[in-house]
Amino acid sequence: MARVALLYFASLRDAAGCEREEVETAAADLAALYAEVAARHGLRWPRERLRVAMDGSFAAWSDPPREGSEVVFIPPVSGG
Repeated sequence: MARVALLYFASLRDAAGCEREEVETAAADLAALYAEVAARHGLRWPRERLRVAMDGSFAAWSDPPREGSEVVFIPPVSGG
């Protein structure tokens, strides 16, 4: 088990109903962690459309969550 902080931005923040939460997870990798929180909050973005970062750097979906880490799921953004 790892305790991590999750940050949500833009449409993910709206869907999750929070900007940040602390969770305990047994997920083997960041993809499984996203699946857990997507199921809990009803997040509809497919993982393939998102980026993930851990502790301030982009990460691979196959990276394991680390105890005390800050994980960010980043949806696509539109700009002008």
